[in-house]
Amino acid sequence: MSEITELKPPPAVETASRAMELARIWIVDKKQQICLSGNLWDDPAVWGLMLVDLARHVSNAYENQGRNKKEVLEQILEAFEAEWQHPTDTAEQLGA
Repeated sequence: MSEITELKPPPAVETASRAMELARIWIVDKKQQICLSGNLWDDPAVWGLMLVDLARHVSNAYENQGRNKKEVLEQILEAFEAEWQHPTDTAEQLGA
């Protein structure tokens, strides 16, 4: 059996009056697998805001490792745009 590593929810989840998980992103045998709540917001543009917030959290994590936050964000944006224009994979809908 393989080792499964899960992240713990943020501490604020325990004391929140309402909390909802948006997505789980896994690397499974070198492939990305995603489960998400696709009906959270009526306006799909809100996902764009969430993705920008996520990129900023990623840049913060790299900054904590000594990297330049602005450069990290620029690299993320460049990769986002490249993947948008020339996808390296397809998003398949697996099971409900």
